[in-house]
Amino acid sequence: MTREELKAGRLERLAFPFGQSLTARILAVNLIPLLVLAGGLFFLDSYRRQLLDERYKLARIEAQITAEALAGATRARQEALLIQIGKEQRMRLRMYDAEGRLWADSFVLAEPSFRFDDPVAEPFLEDFARWTDRAVNFAVGAPAPPRYVEPASQDADAWPELVRAREQVRTQIELRLAPDDTPVINAAAPVGINGATLLTTRNAADITQSVRNARTQLLTIIAWALLVSIILSLYLASTIIQPLRRLVRAAILVRSGRERDVEVPRMPERGDEIGVLARAVSDMTATLRHRIDAVESFAADVAHEIKNPLASLRSAIESLPKVKDEALRTQLIDIAAHDVQRIDRLVTDISEASRVDAEISRARFEPVDMAALFANLIAAREDRCAKAGRTIRLEADRGSHTVMGVPLRLERIAENLLDNAVSFSPPGGEVLVQVTRRGDRILASVADQGPGIAPDKRELVFRRFHSDRPEGESFGNHSGLGLAIARTIAEAHGGTLFVDDPLPGQTGARLVLDLPAA
Repeated sequence: MTREELKAGRLERLAFPFGQSLTARILAVNLIPLLVLAGGLFFLDSYRRQLLDERYKLARIEAQITAEALAGATRARQEALLIQIGKEQRMRLRMYDAEGRLWADSFVLAEPSFRFDDPVAEPFLEDFARWTDRAVNFAVGAPAPPRYVEPASQDADAWPELVRAREQVRTQIELRLAPDDTPVINAAAPVGINGATLLTTRNAADITQSVRNARTQLLTIIAWALLVSIILSLYLASTIIQPLRRLVRAAILVRSGRERDVEVPRMPERGDEIGVLARAVSDMTATLRHRIDAVESFAADVAHEIKNPLASLRSAIESLPKVKDEALRTQLIDIAAHDVQRIDRLVTDISEASRVDAEISRARFEPVDMAALFANLIAAREDRCAKAGRTIRLEADRGSHTVMGVPLRLERIAENLLDNAVSFSPPGGEVLVQVTRRGDRILASVADQGPGIAPDKRELVFRRFHSDRPEGESFGNHSGLGLAIARTIAEAHGGTLFVDDPLPGQTGARLVLDLPAA
C-alpha cells in the first residue's frame, strides 16, 4: 500500500468514526446554515414583536399619565405640559375637545421634537436595509401595518384610535409605518370627564435599529456557519473522493487484465455506502479470479478428458485398414463406437456444466416440495424397473419440505444422487432417502450400502471428471461431472451438497443436499 493510500485511510478513519449513511452526513452538513437562518428569522420576528409589545405598554402608560396631568389644568398649563413632554419624550401630542376639534398641537406650539427621515435622501445602505426588513417580514409572514399619513382633516374622526377611545373611554394603540419603514406608535387616551382626548405620536426608530443590529449579528453567525459548512463539505468530499479513487484504480487494473496484481481495499472500518461498495468490489474481484481460475482449470480438464477417447478413436481408425481379421476388425469398430459415445457424453455433460449457472440465474424460482420430488422419482424408477434389484425407501418427517428453486435442476440433483446410490449398493441392498427440516433449512440425504467414501476423499468426489465407479462397471460410461454439476446447482440455489458420516451401523456413502426452506 502506498503512502498516499495510508494517508487516505487515516483520513477516512478520522472523518468517519461511525457508520452513518453518507446521505445523512451530507444533508446534516449542508443543513447547518439553513437551520441557523430559519431559526434566526423567527427569532428576529419574535424579538421585534417583543420590542413592540413593550413599546405599546410604554405608550399606553405615557398617554394615561399625560392625560391625568392635563385633566383639570388650565389651558395655558396644558399647552406648557404638551410642549415640555413633547420635547423631553420626543413625541407629538395633540389635544381634542369634546366635539373632536383639534385645539392644541405640540408641533405647532413649539419646534417639532422629531422628523421622519426621507428615504429618497438617504444613502443606498439604508435602502438595502429597508429591502432586507421587508424580505424578512415576508419570510416569517409578519403582518404589514398601514402607512402613517397625516389626514387632511384636523378632526378626531380622522384617527380611528381616537374614535375608539372616545367611544370606549379607554386608551387605544395603533401601529403605522413611517416613510422610512420605521414604526410609528399612536396612543389615544380620554382626558378628564368632559370628553376631551389626547393623541400621542412616537416614531420608534430605535426598534428598527435594534432589530437590524440583531440581524447583523445573525448574519455574522450564518456566515460563520456557512464557512464551517463549506469546510466540512470539502472535508467530507475529500474523504469520499479518496477511497473512490482507490476503487477506480483497482477497477482499471482489473479491467486491463491485471486482476491478480490488485488488492482491492475492503475498508472494514467504514460502515457506510463506500465501505459496502469497497467490500462488494473486493468480493466481486475475488469471485472473478475464482471464475477465471475455474474456467482455465475446466478448459485444461476438458482438453485432457477429450484427448483420451480421441486418441483411442484415432488409434482404432488408423489400425482398422491394416487389420484383415474380421473378429479384430469388429472389436476395433466396437472400440471406435464406444469412444464416439464417450466423447458425445463428455460434450453433453461439459455443455451442461458450463451453462448451469447462467441458466439458473435467468430462471424463475418456484416452490418445490423435496419430499414429493423424491417420491415421484422413486415411483418413476419402479415403473421403468430402474432400481437394478435395489430397494429405495423414503422417510420424511412431518411439516413442510418446500424450497424455492428450478424444479428441473433440483430433479437433476436428486436423479444423480439416486443413480450413484443404486450403482454403488450391492444387489438386494437398500437405498435410504431421508427428507427432514431443521430450522430454516431442508436436508435431503441419500445413503447407500456400498463401500462408502473415505473421509479424505469426501471433497474429491465433487471435482470435475473425477470418476470412482463400482467394480464391474464398464469404463467410460460416466463423465465424472455428475456430482460436480449437482453441487453447482445446489450452490446456485443458496445451498450445498456434501458427504456426511454414514448412518449408525452402516458403512455406505451418505450424500446430503442442504437447501434454504421457502
